[in-house]
Amino acid sequence: MAKPGDALLFSVVRRDVRPWLLLLNAAVATTAGLLLPTALAGAVDMALGGTFVLVTVLWLLLLAATEIIGDAIGIVLAASITARATAWLRKRLSRHLLALGHPPRFAAGDSVSRLTGDCGNAGSVVVTVMSLIIAAVSSVGSVVALALLDWRLAAVFAVSVPLAMLLVRSHMQLTADDVLAYQEVSGEISARLVDAVAGRHTIAAAGIADRESGRVLQPLPRLAAAGGGMWRTQAKMMWRAGLLLPAVELAVLVAAGFGILQGRLSTGDVLAALGYTALGMGIVGQIPQLTALERTRASATRIAEVLDTPPAPRPTPQPSDGSIELRNVSINGVLHDVSLTIPEGAFAAVVGSSGAGKSTLAAVLGGLSAVDDGDIARDGQVGYAFERPALLGTTIGRSIGYGTDADEIQVRDAAVAAQVHDALIRLPQGYETPLSDAPLSGGEAQRIGLARAIVRDPQVLVLDDATASLDTVTEAKVDKALTTALPGRTRVVVTHRPATAARADVVVWLENGRVRGTGTHAELWDDEDYRAVFTGGE
Repeated sequence: MAKPGDALLFSVVRRDVRPWLLLLNAAVATTAGLLLPTALAGAVDMALGGTFVLVTVLWLLLLAATEIIGDAIGIVLAASITARATAWLRKRLSRHLLALGHPPRFAAGDSVSRLTGDCGNAGSVVVTVMSLIIAAVSSVGSVVALALLDWRLAAVFAVSVPLAMLLVRSHMQLTADDVLAYQEVSGEISARLVDAVAGRHTIAAAGIADRESGRVLQPLPRLAAAGGGMWRTQAKMMWRAGLLLPAVELAVLVAAGFGILQGRLSTGDVLAALGYTALGMGIVGQIPQLTALERTRASATRIAEVLDTPPAPRPTPQPSDGSIELRNVSINGVLHDVSLTIPEGAFAAVVGSSGAGKSTLAAVLGGLSAVDDGDIARDGQVGYAFERPALLGTTIGRSIGYGTDADEIQVRDAAVAAQVHDALIRLPQGYETPLSDAPLSGGEAQRIGLARAIVRDPQVLVLDDATASLDTVTEAKVDKALTTALPGRTRVVVTHRPATAARADVVVWLENGRVRGTGTHAELWDDEDYRAVFTGGE
């Protein structure tokens, strides 16, 4: 039965010319393999007859060499095809995951599982299918070869074909559900594990490591059940195939024996008949490949689930004069009919109690989050800095210039503006210090994230609590440096500090996902509820 991922697997197969090269190589090697038993039979009859025919020996050696060389070329081509297909799937999947935007539709650990394990499995589809095709062609060719030797041998062998096909069909049906369940539970465990690793310090401080381990491993019984089901099905197939193959060989051998007694077959023909019988039953021996095919289809289904998830509709930002304007913007359960205007070059502070929707509003203003309704008017490139930035890149300098073509001078200027240059030059290798070897405090990491936003020279700079780890004096220095480094640029800052709000040209006060008020800090300070945002009601 077709699965949602089958169309994706077909795309993997047809996108590259290498599978055709692999097929051509397999055709040559398989042909040599099918001719080899007959050539070997001729050589045996030659030896038993006490004669030496050079052509017979050379033909046998040529076929053996062709099969060996073909197998070696096939291994190289298979590795190349699998690597390229896996890379293509990972690129396509990662792009779509990013296009789905914020908040993520799939848990981080589950996404990692799909990008690594599932893409790796699905990328091997060409090699898996080719192995099965080769086995099927070899089986059909072997039946034809047996018929050419003696039709009675082919008739005896044909009795086993329905039994072999029944074994293959039942194996695939019984394995499919267990393989898909195994992949899904693996993704669930990965998601829980990533969450636990991210919160390891909190878990240790709370003393609940054992409880958290239990939560992460809670799906293990389902994983064990699915894995056990897979191996039970495979074991059942193995012992049935193990009985079928010698039974068929024995039947063919008996029929060949009668052929010798009646003078229809030679000793070499019997040897060839046994070789063709083993080749003909090769499809039954492809149990690991059959299981791999179901694993590949299950992985492709999980990848297709992501690719078939449409990104949330994003209103196309309309060109503006440099200001930012939101008209009746809503995000289900977070923002409600938000309308506001931030003039070009203004410094806007977004404030509100915890859960008011500040970070979500910042994500909308910066273009990181899709909205369910409303219109956005924004123009120019946006720079974004986070409270806990994910620093990427090989070195500190490359982390600041990540995603840009910034040179060394531009990187240093951005670090100076973010008030982190003095800390970086004290590192063992300065800006060339590997990121993994840099002992950064929370405030230094925040300022590197801020420098990364500055180096893009944006028209709009959005800071989502990006200076929360800085003391008030350092934050004021950063603010002054930003004014100098990015003059005339629009800035939006999410903050909990009244001093920051007081420096802003306009304050956007959020409450329960709605704009409670806008104005200067001094104008809003007369409202007791506004003061409670900073004082906690005291």
